Amino acid sequence: MFSSIAPLARHNPFYAPHFQLVQDGVRKRPAEPAEASATRRGLAAASATEEYSCEYGSLKFYALCGVGGVLSCGLTHTGVVPLDLVKCRMQVDPQKYKSIFNGFSVTINEDGVRGLAKGWAPTFIGYSMQGLCKFGFYEVFKILYGNMLGEENAYLWRTSLYLAASASAEFFADIALAPMEAAKVRIQTQPGYANTLRQALPKMFAEEGIWAFYKGVAPLWMRQIPYTMMKFACFERTVEALYKYVVPKPRSECTKGEQLVVTFVAGYIGVWKGLFARIIMIGTLTALQWFIYDSVKVYFRLPRPPPPEMPESLKKKLGLTE
Repeated sequence: MFSSIAPLARHNPFYAPHFQLVQDGVRKRPAEPAEASATRRGLAAASATEEYSCEYGSLKFYALCGVGGVLSCGLTHTGVVPLDLVKCRMQVDPQKYKSIFNGFSVTINEDGVRGLAKGWAPTFIGYSMQGLCKFGFYEVFKILYGNMLGEENAYLWRTSLYLAASASAEFFADIALAPMEAAKVRIQTQPGYANTLRQALPKMFAEEGIWAFYKGVAPLWMRQIPYTMMKFACFERTVEALYKYVVPKPRSECTKGEQLVVTFVAGYIGVWKGLFARIIMIGTLTALQWFIYDSVKVYFRLPRPPPPEMPESLKKKLGLTE
């Protein structure tokens, strides 16, 4: 049994490029004509004026990706404010809030149903800003780092590319989130401190100055950067695997609706680890974020490159084409 563990550990998408080389290069295939290869790789740029509303990697592209991030993170996190409020109170005062259901009951008895919405404003603003930076900067860094590596290395080390791009994006996203997260926590967990964002912000600044809004950024980095790295890398590789092994036709032949279904499924599979309740909450939240983000791309007709394929130049070097 143990003799099979080492090969399985090596044959995973996070180990090294060798796994993909083996999978892609098992059989030699006839060389694709240079003209056809160039046409396929440059499809997004070539059809920008016909099918797409902007060019891939343009300022408009990055801006609209940021809009998608605002909607995906802002709406989903605001939707789970009641659950987040109870969770925070359970962490701060476990004697009073003994469980999720007890926490909801105590909160409603003390503050009414409206009390479950405490902190919705900083949540919406903060996570909208985080989504803007998380998704917008991810696209920026993915293209930037990919260009730095070159076509062949970007393909070989694409998992590392996804990890680096998402970590870089989340670094800035948490700086944008920190002030609103600090206000949200005080509103939700300190009774009598403030009931609204307008009350909390000036009070925090008067007590501790600007430091009040950013002293929690380091814990945010430690919590969010590893999560975001796995979230984006798992999603990218899962999408690639679904189109390669599950979906019976290339993405270019799928309808927009079918592509969005693949996006949702990939977002859910990518976080299928942990306790059951966390799977349901975080899995659904993440899948919805990817679904909303990709829906915005579809709505604004943004370029959406197909899953990565081995460059023809690399195939020739490895002797995979004749």
